Amino acid sequence: MNANPTDDTHPAIKALLIDGYRKMSAAEKLDQVRRLTLAVQELALADIRRRYPNADPREQSLRLASRWIEPSLMERAFGWNVRIEGY
Repeated sequence: MNANPTDDTHPAIKALLIDGYRKMSAAEKLDQVRRLTLAVQELALADIRRRYPNADPREQSLRLASRWIEPSLMERAFGWNVRIEGY
């Protein structure tokens, strides 16, 4: 059984994953991170489009960026006040 009750990955599968990661080059690992980051951003953008169906592409981009960039920088760089406009 798993030592961590929130970990639902079977130990044999976890061992296969770890072995696979160890065999990957640094470039392959970096590419995996890049692809996962893009997938997370696509999910976030889908959520934004669902919440704000009338938002134009610029507003969608700002809302997406505001999920990763701290509010003070969003306001200084883009004039987007997260406290007023939201995420």
